[in-house]
Amino acid sequence: MEYLTLMGIGLAAGTASGLLGIGGGVVLVPALTLLVGLDVHKAVGISLATIIPTAISGTVKHYSAGNVDLKIALFIIAGAVTGGYLGATLSQHLPAHVLRRVFGGFLIVAAIRMLVK
Repeated sequence: MEYLTLMGIGLAAGTASGLLGIGGGVVLVPALTLLVGLDVHKAVGISLATIIPTAISGTVKHYSAGNVDLKIALFIIAGAVTGGYLGATLSQHLPAHVLRRVFGGFLIVAAIRMLVK
């Protein structure tokens, strides 16, 4: 694998995450599957592994700007941690082609909602 390509993908995902709050997976999963040729399960796993440092750096910057309401965030964190575990467990039981379609469908629905609003 080309390390500069991977660093470029990471830079794009981190920038999108910090700028738009999208978690980076919207960039990482398609890039890792299409550009690097990874299996979708590995791409999702790698995407999740990168969330922690990306989220910390973005949160620190947004917190210093006054954009983080900790009361609201704590409730969302509780649900997100539980959902993350359940989703990761479910993904292990889905064939790669189904997981790709679910991910693609999610992106299409999210894009349409963003364009309409």
